[in-house]
Amino acid sequence: MGKTSILIIDDNPSFREIFSTKLEAAGFSVASADDGESGIQKAMEIVPDLVLLDIEMPGMTGIQVISKMKADPRLERIKIVFLTNHGEVGENDAWLDKKFAGEIGAIGYIKKTDDLDKIVKEIKTILE
Repeated sequence: MGKTSILIIDDNPSFREIFSTKLEAAGFSVASADDGESGIQKAMEIVPDLVLLDIEMPGMTGIQVISKMKADPRLERIKIVFLTNHGEVGENDAWLDKKFAGEIGAIGYIKKTDDLDKIVKEIKTILE
């Protein structure tokens, strides 16, 4: 079995670069796309184990991307985790983001502002 593959769909080039480097160093095979349209195309090409999906992007939003992916039989089983820029939510609000992510088909969300090692650990847990 090959490396676990991760697709990052995010419109921020420096974020994609930093994240890709960190995830590759952790042993993952990483591809990326800079918008929803190309992200869906890339997902169809490589059918990754996990998609890290930015919610807010110009053009197609993360929510539109996930609904298209979940509607496609080739992509519907891919695990999707939202990337969010939103500041630290209080513990009282955290359930809201998890509930929202779950309702639209994601298995959770990761804050881009979190420590990279913490994020890698979360991703490993999700993929287990």
